[in-house]
Amino acid sequence: MDLVLLCVFLPLVTVAWGQYGDYNYDYGGNDGWVNVYRQGFNFQCPHGQVIVAIRSTFSKKEGSDRLWNYACMATPQSLGEPTECWWEEINRAGMQWYQTCSNNGLVAGFQSQYFPSVLDREWQFYCCRYSRRCQYSCSMTTEQPGHYGEDMDMMMYTYDHYIRGATTTFSAVDRDRQWKFIICRMTDFDCQFQNL
Repeated sequence: MDLVLLCVFLPLVTVAWGQYGDYNYDYGGNDGWVNVYRQGFNFQCPHGQVIVAIRSTFSKKEGSDRLWNYACMATPQSLGEPTECWWEEINRAGMQWYQTCSNNGLVAGFQSQYFPSVLDREWQFYCCRYSRRCQYSCSMTTEQPGHYGEDMDMMMYTYDHYIRGATTTFSAVDRDRQWKFIICRMTDFDCQFQNL
């Protein structure tokens, strides 16, 4: 009986390992932070990769600012190579906002500048478009972090889901943001229509 179970489950484990074996969230050295407190930063995934994990820690003593880090992963071959990449519009500090990558783009980077007068950051998404693929089955994550001032550690646990944008709220009392990331699947075929 044990041999039969082994013969049934071993191929399943092998297939799963082959699909997800390189699904690694390596945030890099220096505890992985891409910025220092109160400084701007620009982070872009290598060509052909998108953001799959976001980590952040908050410090009230450091100007109510956050340290940030991101992990990237190569997109599957079925999406092909990115056909174009661009920076979206700037989202202003101290304001609530909602933004998705235009033209069916996926988030492949972030740029941010700190403003001491507001104790907040402005944000820009770096987006990449893959062929003429379209998003579907989109949803939002729960609030990240769960409460203002808490650490954030958001990971994409599903292989074929991608970050397309976010909505954020800013607390003037706590001087911090909560994020809800917009997560979508992408079609395995080229769309027959222009989608902005």
